Amino acid sequence: MTTIYLIRHAEAEGNLYRRVHGWYNSLITENGYRQIAALEERFRDIHIDAVWSSDLFRTRTTARAIYRAKNLPLNTCPGLRELNLGDWEDRTFGAVRHTDPQRMDLFNRTDPKWEVENAESFFQLEERIYGAVRRIAERYPDQTIALFSHGMALRQFLGKVKNIPPEEWHAMPHGDNTAVSCLTWDGEKFEIQYEMDNSHLSEEISTLARQSWWRKDKKTSADVNLWADIPLKTWPRDQELYLKLRREVCPGVEDAVLLAEAEELWRQSMWNLHIFHAGERPMGVILYDDRYTTKKTGYIKFLSILPEDRGRGLGVQLIGQAVSMYRNIGRDRLRLHCPPDNESTRRFFQKYGFVKLREEPAGDLLEKYIGFDR
Repeated sequence: MTTIYLIRHAEAEGNLYRRVHGWYNSLITENGYRQIAALEERFRDIHIDAVWSSDLFRTRTTARAIYRAKNLPLNTCPGLRELNLGDWEDRTFGAVRHTDPQRMDLFNRTDPKWEVENAESFFQLEERIYGAVRRIAERYPDQTIALFSHGMALRQFLGKVKNIPPEEWHAMPHGDNTAVSCLTWDGEKFEIQYEMDNSHLSEEISTLARQSWWRKDKKTSADVNLWADIPLKTWPRDQELYLKLRREVCPGVEDAVLLAEAEELWRQSMWNLHIFHAGERPMGVILYDDRYTTKKTGYIKFLSILPEDRGRGLGVQLIGQAVSMYRNIGRDRLRLHCPPDNESTRRFFQKYGFVKLREEPAGDLLEKYIGFDR
């Protein structure tokens, strides 16, 4: 009898930034590394003979909790990857909701009719992940193995093991980041011992504890997923939002000067100005200044959301947009200046991985690494 631990990867950028990440290769978040430490402690006294993961960074990194701690090699298998989301990859959930609401509803219900250009279907995912797990299990008779995969992939695998018909996929539970399922394999069939257990996570580091999209009771308010108008088409309409936010940090500067600065950067590149919306309501701004082109570093000149929306965990979605944009053009660092006397802003950026490099006339220069070499 083979014992198999199926483990979802730790919190990654897509979970935090609210972006569609299937085969997109994303990083683990600061909170995700805390989850990995908790997972390592959970498996400290459990014997493991072999460790496998999908070949994506977020699963390979999570697998360190077991393979490094137990001095085992890491084996990778593309068959353990997440659902390939095709043309939706690395878009925000808010953007997909805004432009493709019908198919977003189908996806959220795990409706077997869901399909997107260049994506896998749920049926294809189910067959792929089931076949991959079975082939790996067959290699380790009477041993104990740990397999690291992804949320939707593991959900579909467990659904197939339980013979859940497609019309009932919508009712299958969701697993937290680093949630553990345990199965046995007798050479012919899988048997579930327990599934999607996250008891090693405190509420402070649980991803699902901070989100509402997965809840069935509807007792909590819905998550707010933002979308950006890219390339910008709403500028004349949203100039007042931009000015309201810029006036906070540029008191005494004339509106015409502030608008001229934004429009000049926008003329340099249509990607230099993003207006973010919650539904149809504009609520945030990013202004970029491509001053570090020779240093593989992106620069955020200005980032802010409306005062009434601060403290709700939404600003990180703007950071996610900047990470995506600059990573896609080969940058591996993200910089910005923070006023030295603005402690709340400093705490916000430090929470999401920015560290102080030095003091400069424009303020404290902060940097966040967004590459994959570490």
